[in-house]
Amino acid sequence: MLETLRRLVQEVNQARNLDQALSIIVHGVKAIMKVGVCSVYLRDSSGAFILMATDGLLEKAVGKVRLQEGEGLISLVASRAEPINLRSALAHPSYHYFPETGEESYHAFLGVPIIHHRKVVGVLVAQDHAAQSFNEESETFMITVAAQLAGAIAHAVVIGDVKGLSETGSATLDSRSIEGLPGAAGVAIGMARVVYPLADISAVPDRQVENIPGELEKFEKALGAVRQELRIMSRRLEDKLPSQEHALFDAYILMLDSDSITDGIRTGIEQGNWAAGALREVIQEHEQIFREMEDSYMRERGDDVRDLGRRILMHLQQDTPADTDFSDNTILISEEVTPSMLADMPMDRIAGVVSVRGSRTSHVAILARALNLPTVMGAADLPVRHIDGQEVIVDGYSGRVYIAPSETVRREYRELLDQEQELSEELRGLNGLPSETLDGDKIHLYVNTGLLADMSPTQESGAEGIGLYRTEFPFMIRQRFPGEEEQRTIYRQVLASVAPDPVVLRTLDVGGDKALPYFPIDEENPFLGWRGIRITLDHPEIFLVQIRAMLRASTGLNNLNILLPMISNLSELTDALELIYQAYGELQEDGEDIEMPRIGVMIEVPSAVYQAGSLARRVDFLSIGTNDLTQYLLAVDRNNARVAELYDSLHPAVIRAMMQVVESARIYGKPVSVCGEMAGDPAAVILLVGMGIESLSMSVSSLARVKWVVRNLSTERAAEILSAVLVMEDAHSIRAYLHEQLEQAGLGGLIRAGK
Repeated sequence: MLETLRRLVQEVNQARNLDQALSIIVHGVKAIMKVGVCSVYLRDSSGAFILMATDGLLEKAVGKVRLQEGEGLISLVASRAEPINLRSALAHPSYHYFPETGEESYHAFLGVPIIHHRKVVGVLVAQDHAAQSFNEESETFMITVAAQLAGAIAHAVVIGDVKGLSETGSATLDSRSIEGLPGAAGVAIGMARVVYPLADISAVPDRQVENIPGELEKFEKALGAVRQELRIMSRRLEDKLPSQEHALFDAYILMLDSDSITDGIRTGIEQGNWAAGALREVIQEHEQIFREMEDSYMRERGDDVRDLGRRILMHLQQDTPADTDFSDNTILISEEVTPSMLADMPMDRIAGVVSVRGSRTSHVAILARALNLPTVMGAADLPVRHIDGQEVIVDGYSGRVYIAPSETVRREYRELLDQEQELSEELRGLNGLPSETLDGDKIHLYVNTGLLADMSPTQESGAEGIGLYRTEFPFMIRQRFPGEEEQRTIYRQVLASVAPDPVVLRTLDVGGDKALPYFPIDEENPFLGWRGIRITLDHPEIFLVQIRAMLRASTGLNNLNILLPMISNLSELTDALELIYQAYGELQEDGEDIEMPRIGVMIEVPSAVYQAGSLARRVDFLSIGTNDLTQYLLAVDRNNARVAELYDSLHPAVIRAMMQVVESARIYGKPVSVCGEMAGDPAAVILLVGMGIESLSMSVSSLARVKWVVRNLSTERAAEILSAVLVMEDAHSIRAYLHEQLEQAGLGGLIRAGK
């Protein structure tokens, strides 16, 4: 049963559109369960359920049968969000008869909700002639099918190419928004450009081409190159492999010459798809054929088909010049946008970013905020393969993406975009003004960075220094550990660029989701493993080189502050301080004229919260890293889109933990700063000011927005708002309340599209 279900799910996932996906489901489930009827009903935008596919009822009913909310057994299943198993549906008071279905002879009824992201998107139904309830095995099988297929069905619905929904006047792709997570504030309107990893055939999007002969020529050239490649490999290994294994190369060449594969790809190109897209479609079809075979040997040949497709794709990609024809206002879209992918793009033409995976605190989202690019993360239902070249609207405030928007939606967002630009002009006028509350309290605003290229924007932003410099970036872009002099040169540029203003250099913080190519860390749970200070204390030779480079870089400037990441107990701090003093003493012995910098600890893990007083007593300052602190307090992987909705720095537990840190540090007269993304959130800033935090560090793009909040808020009022928040019990209520306060203060343009 499990193997049968796996094949069914795989086949549905590879369906070209919703019609095909639903047809596969109803035919497959009916055959497996040996029942008279299997049908799928989907919910439209009005809440009604429409018969979208059936095997057993009359075909003329498909797309015509429509049950309003609260009508019939289908709506009953949806409202309860649980299965309904009836001996005789016809005898149930909620039964609604449609003559055009021909279902009057079917008594047994089993309806199971199809639930995606906690919403009932449809109902899967099995019916049979006999008046008897379905057994438990049948019911659990249907539940399993519905759960497994919910994502595939929801994804196919978004593609919007099913006639039934549009004919009944329900929502189509033209007016549908795809829900994601806010990644970087702002609104962008532009043309979608899908980017994907090299040689990843499943990620290749469809892309329409005009030069069909040229695309056919590219395909034939790639085909010839792979054929030649296989022949060379075959000759080279002829004497080294047994004849049976060596025959694999002949099989590959036979597959290359197979009309069913190559002609299928040519047909796809002739229909207007580019070579890579036509290749993906045919390879996946043939791979599926092999996967469905009963013989285990033949099933494994699906891997051979995929490998062959990947080889052809590699040659197609080599023959395709790097994308340089990005139009103005391009929306960059990918299954997973990475920082390196974003860095390779022509920034003057990128207007926004959408990523299927990731969350607000993913590194690409942080980079997008620094680049001031409206971004949506975790858009799990985005039909990436089908949207290349279409107009897209990105709403980085709400986390919504609109594909091929209606004129009404387009006009509304163009007006909001104009208002955004007006607001940006107003915010630029704040650069020379002090960051002070209405009652005169100074709130120091610093910038988070990790790139030398950010130094110029930092100086122009009105920031008072660098509150967090991520030193791991110079490590990540090299093929080896950078030497002491290399690091000193980089740190000197950073320190000198803002002197005499302070700079906080964080010691190497790798591990978790930050890997070094030359220092691989393979762990089952990297966020709870070997990372941050744990790595550098285990490798003092790395730590000492970095500390010496930092100290030497500060000579004559004396604006250096050193920050230690991921401290989870006092012994780690003690060991780190010993190494810092060791490096300081060695440099003094060498005749270096250096001063001892201020040392701080990042509060990122729960244990550090409860020991904040003991840590503060031993260092000069504390800095709360709200990204990791939120992750660890809430047990939510911040890079996992499935649980990203649970990740919220305004959770009551996070706010109370931060209060405890501030109060513990205050006992010892030590300042507390915030350097996580919470510092750049206009709503959260109200609470931070209310707590008495006087230093905030954020991306350059957030600084003016935060200053606007500070200058329109009194510390006294912020403390009152904080008191009200401390009795609230969930993050949604807290965020709604803070947004209401911003709206009342005339600052609504900071949290939504428009002015």
